[in-house]
Amino acid sequence: MPSTASSDPAPAADRGKEILIVAGEASGDLHGSRLVGEMLAADPSLRFYGVGGKRMEAAGVELYAACADMAVVGLTEVFGKLHFFLGVLKRLKDSLRSRRPDLVILIDYPDFNLPLARAARRENIPVLYYISPQVWAWRRGRIADIRKRVTRMAVILPFEKALYEESGMTDVHFVGHPLLDIVHRGDPPGETRRKLGLEAEGLVLALLPGSRTGEVKRLLPLMAETAVLLKRRLPGLEFVLPLAETVEEGTVREILDRFSLGVRVVPNGMYDLLAASDAALVASGTATLETALMGTPMAVVYRVSPLSSYIGRLVIRIRTIALVNIIAGETIVPEFIQERAEPERLSRALLEILTNHAVRTKMTARLAGIREKLGEPGAAKRVAKLALDLL
Repeated sequence: MPSTASSDPAPAADRGKEILIVAGEASGDLHGSRLVGEMLAADPSLRFYGVGGKRMEAAGVELYAACADMAVVGLTEVFGKLHFFLGVLKRLKDSLRSRRPDLVILIDYPDFNLPLARAARRENIPVLYYISPQVWAWRRGRIADIRKRVTRMAVILPFEKALYEESGMTDVHFVGHPLLDIVHRGDPPGETRRKLGLEAEGLVLALLPGSRTGEVKRLLPLMAETAVLLKRRLPGLEFVLPLAETVEEGTVREILDRFSLGVRVVPNGMYDLLAASDAALVASGTATLETALMGTPMAVVYRVSPLSSYIGRLVIRIRTIALVNIIAGETIVPEFIQERAEPERLSRALLEILTNHAVRTKMTARLAGIREKLGEPGAAKRVAKLALDLL
Protein backbone atom coordinates (compact mmCIF):
# COMPACT_ATOMS: atom_id res chain seq x y z
CA MET A 1 0.00 0.00 0.00
CA PRO A 2 1.19 3.57 -0.58
CA SER A 3 3.23 4.93 2.29
CA THR A 4 2.77 8.43 3.65
CA ALA A 5 5.34 10.94 2.44
CA SER A 6 6.75 13.46 4.85
CA SER A 7 4.30 16.35 5.08
CA ASP A 8 7.08 18.91 5.48
CA PRO A 9 10.30 17.53 3.98
CA ALA A 10 13.56 19.18 4.92
CA PRO A 11 15.19 21.35 2.26
CA ALA A 12 17.25 19.33 -0.18
CA ALA A 13 20.40 21.26 0.70
CA ASP A 14 20.12 20.06 4.33
CA ARG A 15 19.60 16.39 3.64
CA GLY A 16 21.72 15.47 0.66
CA LYS A 17 20.54 15.03 -2.88
CA GLU A 18 17.19 13.33 -3.41
CA ILE A 19 16.12 11.07 -6.25
CA LEU A 20 12.66 10.05 -7.39
CA ILE A 21 12.78 6.49 -8.77
CA VAL A 22 9.85 4.56 -10.27
CA ALA A 23 9.64 0.84 -11.06
CA GLY A 24 6.12 -0.42 -11.67
CA GLU A 25 6.78 -4.16 -11.97
CA ALA A 26 8.61 -6.93 -10.14
CA SER A 27 11.55 -7.05 -12.56
CA GLY A 28 11.95 -3.28 -12.27
CA ASP A 29 11.96 -3.57 -8.48
CA LEU A 30 14.85 -6.01 -8.70
CA HIS A 31 16.88 -3.88 -11.10
CA GLY A 32 15.98 -0.70 -9.23
CA SER A 33 17.16 -2.11 -5.90
CA ARG A 34 20.54 -3.02 -7.38
CA LEU A 35 20.88 0.43 -8.92
CA VAL A 36 20.01 2.13 -5.62
CA GLY A 37 22.58 -0.06 -3.86
CA GLU A 38 25.32 0.94 -6.30
CA MET A 39 24.47 4.63 -6.01
CA LEU A 40 24.44 4.54 -2.21
CA ALA A 41 27.77 2.72 -2.22
CA ALA A 42 29.20 5.66 -4.16
CA ASP A 43 27.36 8.35 -2.16
CA PRO A 44 25.68 7.30 1.13
CA SER A 45 24.08 10.74 1.53
CA LEU A 46 21.64 10.17 -1.34
CA ARG A 47 17.93 9.80 -0.53
CA PHE A 48 15.38 7.93 -2.65
CA TYR A 49 11.59 7.89 -2.83
CA GLY A 50 9.05 6.71 -5.40
CA VAL A 51 7.40 3.48 -6.55
CA GLY A 52 8.86 0.01 -6.18
CA GLY A 53 8.62 -3.26 -4.31
CA LYS A 54 10.06 -4.98 -1.26
CA ARG A 55 13.59 -5.02 -2.67
CA MET A 56 13.69 -1.29 -3.37
CA GLU A 57 12.16 -0.55 0.02
CA ALA A 58 14.82 -2.72 1.68
CA ALA A 59 17.48 -0.84 -0.29
CA GLY A 60 16.28 2.41 1.27
CA VAL A 61 13.56 3.77 -1.03
CA GLU A 62 10.61 5.52 0.62
CA LEU A 63 7.62 4.06 -1.23
CA TYR A 64 4.66 6.14 -2.34
CA ALA A 65 3.11 3.00 -3.86
CA ALA A 66 4.02 -0.67 -4.20
CA CYS A 67 4.67 -2.15 -7.62
CA ALA A 68 2.51 -5.15 -6.73
CA ASP A 69 -0.45 -2.75 -6.78
CA MET A 70 0.67 -1.25 -10.11
CA ALA A 71 0.98 -4.46 -12.14
CA VAL A 72 -1.70 -5.14 -14.74
CA VAL A 73 -1.92 -7.30 -17.86
CA GLY A 74 -3.00 -6.07 -21.29
CA LEU A 75 -4.36 -2.80 -22.58
CA THR A 76 -7.94 -3.08 -21.37
CA GLU A 77 -7.08 -4.28 -17.86
CA VAL A 78 -5.66 -0.85 -17.03
CA PHE A 79 -9.09 0.75 -16.92
CA GLY A 80 -10.22 -1.10 -13.78
CA LYS A 81 -7.36 0.52 -11.82
CA LEU A 82 -7.21 3.82 -13.66
CA HIS A 83 -8.29 5.88 -10.64
CA PHE A 84 -5.51 4.34 -8.53
CA PHE A 85 -2.85 4.94 -11.20
CA LEU A 86 -3.89 8.56 -11.67
CA GLY A 87 -3.80 9.11 -7.91
CA VAL A 88 -0.23 7.79 -7.62
CA LEU A 89 0.85 9.77 -10.67
CA LYS A 90 -0.59 12.97 -9.19
CA ARG A 91 1.24 12.44 -5.90
CA LEU A 92 4.52 11.95 -7.72
CA LYS A 93 3.97 15.00 -9.93
CA ASP A 94 3.13 17.07 -6.85
CA SER A 95 6.35 15.85 -5.24
CA LEU A 96 8.36 17.31 -8.12
CA ARG A 97 7.34 20.73 -6.83
CA SER A 98 7.19 20.02 -3.08
CA ARG A 99 10.30 17.88 -2.70
CA ARG A 100 12.26 19.15 -5.72
CA PRO A 101 14.26 15.96 -6.35
CA ASP A 102 17.62 16.43 -8.02
CA LEU A 103 17.04 13.58 -10.47
CA VAL A 104 14.24 11.34 -11.71
CA ILE A 105 15.08 7.71 -12.59
CA LEU A 106 12.43 5.80 -14.51
CA ILE A 107 12.57 2.04 -15.08
CA ASP A 108 10.54 0.70 -18.04
CA TYR A 109 6.73 1.01 -17.36
CA PRO A 110 6.28 3.64 -20.11
CA ASP A 111 2.57 4.44 -19.98
CA PHE A 112 3.04 5.64 -16.42
CA ASN A 113 6.62 6.87 -16.59
CA LEU A 114 6.53 8.97 -19.76
CA PRO A 115 3.87 11.38 -18.41
CA LEU A 116 5.98 11.68 -15.26
CA ALA A 117 9.05 12.37 -17.40
CA ARG A 118 7.20 15.21 -19.12
CA ALA A 119 6.28 16.73 -15.76
CA ALA A 120 9.88 16.45 -14.55
CA ARG A 121 11.27 18.22 -17.59
CA ARG A 122 8.76 21.03 -17.10
CA GLU A 123 10.29 21.46 -13.66
CA ASN A 124 13.81 21.38 -15.20
CA ILE A 125 14.65 18.16 -13.35
CA PRO A 126 16.91 15.78 -15.32
CA VAL A 127 15.45 12.38 -16.23
CA LEU A 128 17.38 9.12 -16.61
CA TYR A 129 15.41 6.31 -18.24
CA TYR A 130 16.74 2.82 -17.46
CA ILE A 131 15.38 -0.10 -19.52
CA SER A 132 13.74 1.30 -22.60
CA PRO A 133 10.10 0.88 -23.52
CA GLN A 134 9.77 -1.67 -26.30
CA VAL A 135 9.60 0.95 -29.03
CA TRP A 136 11.09 -1.54 -31.47
CA ALA A 137 7.99 -3.70 -31.06
CA TRP A 138 5.14 -1.22 -31.08
CA ARG A 139 4.34 2.50 -30.93
CA ARG A 140 7.68 3.55 -32.35
CA GLY A 141 6.36 7.11 -32.41
CA ARG A 142 7.08 7.25 -28.67
CA ILE A 143 10.75 7.79 -29.51
CA ALA A 144 9.94 11.41 -30.37
CA ASP A 145 8.31 11.89 -26.96
CA ILE A 146 11.23 10.20 -25.22
CA ARG A 147 13.72 12.45 -27.01
CA LYS A 148 11.85 15.53 -25.71
CA ARG A 149 11.28 14.32 -22.15
CA VAL A 150 14.29 12.18 -21.23
CA THR A 151 17.77 13.55 -20.57
CA ARG A 152 19.65 10.26 -20.82
CA MET A 153 18.78 6.69 -21.87
CA ALA A 154 20.38 3.56 -20.44
CA VAL A 155 19.35 0.68 -22.72
CA ILE A 156 19.87 -3.03 -22.09
CA LEU A 157 19.53 -4.53 -25.58
CA PRO A 158 22.31 -3.87 -28.10
CA PHE A 159 20.08 -2.87 -31.03
CA GLU A 160 18.24 -0.23 -28.97
CA LYS A 161 21.14 2.24 -28.93
CA ALA A 162 21.21 2.51 -32.73
CA LEU A 163 17.42 2.85 -32.86
CA TYR A 164 17.48 5.92 -30.61
CA GLU A 165 20.51 7.45 -32.28
CA GLU A 166 18.84 7.14 -35.67
CA SER A 167 16.00 9.23 -34.26
CA GLY A 168 18.38 12.02 -33.25
CA MET A 169 18.78 11.20 -29.55
CA THR A 170 22.48 11.23 -28.73
CA ASP A 171 22.71 10.66 -24.97
CA VAL A 172 22.03 6.92 -25.20
CA HIS A 173 24.18 4.26 -23.51
CA PHE A 174 24.12 0.47 -23.91
CA VAL A 175 24.86 -0.78 -20.39
CA GLY A 176 24.44 -4.54 -20.88
CA HIS A 177 21.59 -6.62 -19.53
CA PRO A 178 21.15 -6.55 -15.74
CA LEU A 179 20.15 -10.21 -15.66
CA LEU A 180 23.77 -11.13 -16.40
CA ASP A 181 24.56 -10.18 -12.78
CA ILE A 182 21.52 -11.89 -11.32
CA VAL A 183 20.87 -15.21 -13.06
CA HIS A 184 23.03 -17.90 -11.53
CA ARG A 185 22.94 -21.49 -10.35
CA GLY A 186 22.80 -22.05 -6.61
CA ASP A 187 22.37 -25.60 -5.36
CA PRO A 188 23.28 -28.44 -7.73
CA PRO A 189 20.17 -29.73 -9.57
CA GLY A 190 20.37 -33.06 -7.73
CA GLU A 191 20.37 -31.30 -4.35
CA THR A 192 17.35 -29.18 -5.32
CA ARG A 193 15.47 -32.29 -6.37
CA ARG A 194 16.36 -34.04 -3.13
CA LYS A 195 15.12 -31.10 -1.04
CA LEU A 196 11.80 -31.05 -2.89
CA GLY A 197 11.33 -34.81 -2.83
CA LEU A 198 11.59 -35.11 -6.62
CA GLU A 199 12.86 -38.22 -8.38
CA ALA A 200 16.58 -37.89 -9.05
CA GLU A 201 16.35 -39.23 -12.60
CA GLY A 202 12.73 -38.42 -13.42
CA LEU A 203 11.41 -35.71 -15.74
CA VAL A 204 10.53 -32.33 -14.22
CA LEU A 205 8.63 -29.47 -15.84
CA ALA A 206 8.76 -25.94 -14.38
CA LEU A 207 5.63 -23.78 -14.64
CA LEU A 208 6.26 -20.00 -14.72
CA PRO A 209 2.87 -18.27 -14.99
CA GLY A 210 4.13 -14.71 -14.47
CA SER A 211 4.70 -12.14 -11.74
CA ARG A 212 1.35 -10.35 -11.82
CA THR A 213 -1.80 -11.66 -10.18
CA GLY A 214 -3.95 -11.06 -13.26
CA GLU A 215 -1.40 -12.84 -15.41
CA VAL A 216 -1.35 -15.86 -13.09
CA LYS A 217 -5.15 -16.08 -13.01
CA ARG A 218 -5.26 -16.04 -16.80
CA LEU A 219 -2.34 -18.35 -17.56
CA LEU A 220 -1.99 -20.85 -14.71
CA PRO A 221 -5.26 -22.72 -15.45
CA LEU A 222 -4.05 -23.14 -19.03
CA MET A 223 -0.69 -24.39 -17.81
CA ALA A 224 -2.36 -26.81 -15.40
CA GLU A 225 -4.60 -28.20 -18.16
CA THR A 226 -1.50 -28.69 -20.30
CA ALA A 227 0.22 -30.45 -17.40
CA VAL A 228 -2.73 -32.82 -17.02
CA LEU A 229 -2.41 -33.87 -20.68
CA LEU A 230 1.35 -34.34 -20.31
CA LYS A 231 0.85 -36.42 -17.17
CA ARG A 232 -1.31 -38.85 -19.12
CA ARG A 233 1.52 -39.41 -21.61
CA LEU A 234 4.31 -39.26 -19.02
CA PRO A 235 2.95 -40.63 -15.72
CA GLY A 236 6.24 -40.01 -13.90
CA LEU A 237 6.42 -36.33 -14.86
CA GLU A 238 6.67 -33.96 -11.88
CA PHE A 239 6.00 -30.22 -11.69
CA VAL A 240 7.52 -27.27 -9.87
CA LEU A 241 6.37 -23.65 -9.72
CA PRO A 242 8.65 -20.84 -8.49
CA LEU A 243 6.35 -18.34 -6.79
CA ALA A 244 6.99 -14.67 -7.63
CA GLU A 245 7.18 -12.34 -4.63
CA THR A 246 4.41 -10.19 -6.12
CA VAL A 247 1.89 -13.08 -6.20
CA GLU A 248 0.07 -14.46 -3.16
CA GLU A 249 0.60 -18.18 -2.66
CA GLY A 250 -3.12 -18.57 -1.93
CA THR A 251 -3.92 -17.35 -5.45
CA VAL A 252 -1.76 -20.07 -6.95
CA ARG A 253 -2.97 -22.80 -4.58
CA GLU A 254 -6.61 -21.98 -5.27
CA ILE A 255 -6.07 -22.60 -8.99
CA LEU A 256 -3.89 -25.69 -8.61
CA ASP A 257 -6.30 -27.30 -6.16
CA ARG A 258 -8.69 -27.81 -9.09
CA PHE A 259 -6.15 -30.22 -10.62
CA SER A 260 -4.54 -33.34 -9.18
CA LEU A 261 -0.96 -32.62 -10.17
CA GLY A 262 1.01 -32.37 -6.93
CA VAL A 263 2.82 -29.22 -8.10
CA ARG A 264 5.60 -28.12 -5.74
CA VAL A 265 5.08 -24.37 -5.20
CA VAL A 266 8.34 -22.85 -4.00
CA PRO A 267 8.73 -19.19 -2.95
CA ASN A 268 11.92 -17.73 -4.45
CA GLY A 269 14.55 -20.15 -5.73
CA MET A 270 13.52 -19.67 -9.36
CA TYR A 271 16.98 -20.34 -10.76
CA ASP A 272 17.54 -23.48 -8.70
CA LEU A 273 14.18 -24.82 -9.88
CA LEU A 274 14.96 -24.06 -13.51
CA ALA A 275 18.35 -25.77 -13.21
CA ALA A 276 16.64 -28.83 -11.74
CA SER A 277 14.00 -28.97 -14.50
CA ASP A 278 14.20 -30.66 -17.87
CA ALA A 279 11.96 -28.05 -19.51
CA ALA A 280 9.75 -25.09 -18.65
CA LEU A 281 6.42 -23.61 -19.69
CA VAL A 282 6.94 -19.86 -19.38
CA ALA A 283 4.74 -16.77 -19.60
CA SER A 284 6.14 -14.36 -22.17
CA GLY A 285 8.24 -11.65 -20.53
CA THR A 286 11.51 -11.31 -18.67
CA ALA A 287 11.19 -14.88 -17.37
CA THR A 288 11.85 -16.25 -20.85
CA LEU A 289 15.24 -14.56 -20.84
CA GLU A 290 16.00 -15.81 -17.32
CA THR A 291 15.08 -19.33 -18.41
CA ALA A 292 17.33 -19.00 -21.46
CA LEU A 293 20.28 -17.83 -19.36
CA MET A 294 19.78 -20.91 -17.18
CA GLY A 295 19.92 -23.05 -20.32
CA THR A 296 16.53 -24.65 -19.72
CA PRO A 297 14.54 -25.60 -22.85
CA MET A 298 11.09 -24.01 -22.92
CA ALA A 299 7.82 -23.26 -24.62
CA VAL A 300 6.42 -19.72 -24.30
CA VAL A 301 2.76 -18.93 -23.77
CA TYR A 302 0.65 -15.80 -23.42
CA ARG A 303 -2.97 -14.70 -23.42
CA VAL A 304 -4.66 -11.36 -22.83
CA SER A 305 -8.30 -10.32 -23.15
CA PRO A 306 -9.79 -10.49 -26.68
CA LEU A 307 -9.99 -6.69 -26.89
CA SER A 308 -6.37 -6.28 -25.76
CA SER A 309 -5.35 -8.85 -28.34
CA TYR A 310 -7.24 -7.06 -31.11
CA ILE A 311 -5.69 -3.71 -30.25
CA GLY A 312 -2.27 -5.29 -29.96
CA ARG A 313 -2.48 -6.77 -33.43
CA LEU A 314 -3.19 -3.33 -34.84
CA VAL A 315 -0.09 -1.74 -33.34
CA ILE A 316 2.55 -4.44 -32.74
CA ARG A 317 5.19 -4.42 -35.47
CA ILE A 318 6.99 -7.71 -34.80
CA ARG A 319 5.98 -11.28 -35.58
CA THR A 320 7.42 -12.84 -32.44
CA ILE A 321 6.98 -11.75 -28.81
CA ALA A 322 9.37 -13.93 -26.80
CA LEU A 323 12.43 -11.91 -25.79
CA VAL A 324 14.61 -14.94 -26.43
CA ASN A 325 13.54 -15.12 -30.06
CA ILE A 326 13.72 -11.34 -30.55
CA ILE A 327 17.28 -11.16 -29.25
CA ALA A 328 18.34 -14.21 -31.24
CA GLY A 329 16.78 -12.86 -34.42
CA GLU A 330 15.26 -16.26 -35.06
CA THR A 331 12.77 -18.68 -33.52
CA ILE A 332 14.66 -20.71 -30.93
CA VAL A 333 11.73 -21.60 -28.69
CA PRO A 334 8.10 -22.24 -29.74
CA GLU A 335 5.54 -19.53 -28.94
CA PHE A 336 1.84 -20.09 -28.26
CA ILE A 337 0.04 -16.78 -28.20
CA GLN A 338 -3.66 -16.01 -27.80
CA GLU A 339 -5.82 -18.54 -29.73
CA ARG A 340 -2.78 -20.80 -30.31
CA ALA A 341 -2.35 -21.01 -26.54
CA GLU A 342 -4.40 -24.13 -25.93
CA PRO A 343 -3.49 -27.25 -23.95
CA GLU A 344 -3.30 -29.76 -26.80
CA ARG A 345 -0.80 -27.70 -28.81
CA LEU A 346 1.26 -26.87 -25.75
CA SER A 347 1.39 -30.47 -24.55
CA ARG A 348 2.56 -31.71 -27.96
CA ALA A 349 5.40 -29.17 -28.07
CA LEU A 350 6.50 -29.90 -24.52
CA LEU A 351 6.26 -33.65 -25.02
CA GLU A 352 8.74 -33.36 -27.87
CA ILE A 353 11.10 -31.22 -25.79
CA LEU A 354 10.91 -33.59 -22.83
CA THR A 355 11.26 -36.87 -24.71
CA ASN A 356 13.33 -36.04 -27.82
CA HIS A 357 16.96 -35.76 -26.75
CA ALA A 358 18.03 -34.24 -30.09
CA VAL A 359 15.39 -31.49 -29.88
CA ARG A 360 16.30 -30.62 -26.30
CA THR A 361 20.05 -30.63 -27.01
CA LYS A 362 19.67 -28.38 -30.06
CA MET A 363 17.50 -25.89 -28.18
CA THR A 364 19.92 -25.79 -25.24
CA ALA A 365 22.84 -25.10 -27.57
CA ARG A 366 21.00 -22.26 -29.30
CA LEU A 367 19.96 -20.75 -25.96
CA ALA A 368 23.64 -20.64 -24.94
CA GLY A 369 24.24 -18.07 -27.67
CA ILE A 370 21.86 -15.59 -26.05
CA ARG A 371 24.27 -14.66 -23.25
CA GLU A 372 26.98 -13.29 -25.55
CA LYS A 373 24.46 -10.99 -27.23
CA LEU A 374 23.65 -9.22 -23.96
CA GLY A 375 26.93 -7.41 -23.30
CA GLU A 376 29.00 -7.70 -20.14
CA PRO A 377 27.98 -8.00 -16.48
CA GLY A 378 27.93 -4.81 -14.38
CA ALA A 379 24.83 -3.01 -15.74
CA ALA A 380 23.76 -1.54 -12.38
CA LYS A 381 27.22 -0.09 -11.74
CA ARG A 382 27.27 1.51 -15.20
CA VAL A 383 23.82 3.01 -14.76
CA ALA A 384 24.78 4.29 -11.31
CA LYS A 385 27.68 6.18 -12.88
CA LEU A 386 25.39 7.65 -15.53
CA ALA A 387 22.99 8.77 -12.79
CA LEU A 388 25.69 10.22 -10.56
CA ASP A 389 27.10 12.17 -13.52
CA LEU A 390 23.68 13.81 -13.96
CA LEU A 391 23.80 14.86 -10.30
